[in-house]
Amino acid sequence: MDGYLAGLSTEQINEETRNIDTCSTEEMVRMINRQDALVAGAVARETEHIAAAIDLIWPRLREGGRLIYLGAGTSGRLGVLDASECLPTFGVDPDMVQGYIAGGDTALRHPVEGCEDSEEEGVRLIEELQVGPKDAVVGITASGGAPYVLAALRRARERGAAVIGLCTNAHSKLEGLCDVCIAPEVGPEVISGSTRMKSGTAQKMVLNMLTTCSMVRLGKVYGNLMVDLKASNKKLEDRARRLIIHATGARPDQAADYLQRAGGHVKLAILMLESGLEAPEAQALLDRCEGRLAPAIQAAKEGER
Repeated sequence: MDGYLAGLSTEQINEETRNIDTCSTEEMVRMINRQDALVAGAVARETEHIAAAIDLIWPRLREGGRLIYLGAGTSGRLGVLDASECLPTFGVDPDMVQGYIAGGDTALRHPVEGCEDSEEEGVRLIEELQVGPKDAVVGITASGGAPYVLAALRRARERGAAVIGLCTNAHSKLEGLCDVCIAPEVGPEVISGSTRMKSGTAQKMVLNMLTTCSMVRLGKVYGNLMVDLKASNKKLEDRARRLIIHATGARPDQAADYLQRAGGHVKLAILMLESGLEAPEAQALLDRCEGRLAPAIQAAKEGER
């Protein structure tokens, strides 16, 4: 028996759910919900570490670096999910936020046994990506001990990257490898050892913060509006028009017109409406303001065109 795994809080028996197999369906649901309610508190206790990680990530993205997630099983799938959502939500380059899972893309849908134990695959990924000092690498492993993740982080650190760990157990093997280790302690799972449950929920909450706060820092948000979204389907086109209306008070027909004139770029359409500039001049002003909409609007009002 692995003494390290046996000592993890996520591997212990949850006394609150010991009799779940004899409960009614409603009782089971309430039991799981009570356990899930504990997760937010565990994440809140890691606020300082989460903020420190964000302050490692966003300056590197600003300088052209990448945020790279890697993990195995549920942890890897959550990283890939968060990375894939950044393109439509924040309009970033597809290479800016990347997610990888042990076993490759096949493992997103089907378990690939033993892949999380391969240190060689973790090192190979870092080498293939040519990870360097501009990059931030986040290793996600509920146990804090997946060899694939540990080996990848160790090599990423050797290559000069910022290295961040995300697990759900204290005093894990991750701690000594990372610049920052985020470890919300969610305790024993509802079903013993099923870290797709509370651990997965905690990881998803933290990943949301890492990317969202980094994108806010990069000027991808105006107020609390995601003004860099890619209007790539009818739902997003409708959302884009509503964002313009919320930001400027424009009529629906005006919002649609300016969105078209801005080539579907919400941020540009808002600046055009607020400044009276046409698309090329408004884009040049945005570029001078490093893509930040509020300073661009202020500069336009002050006549700095």
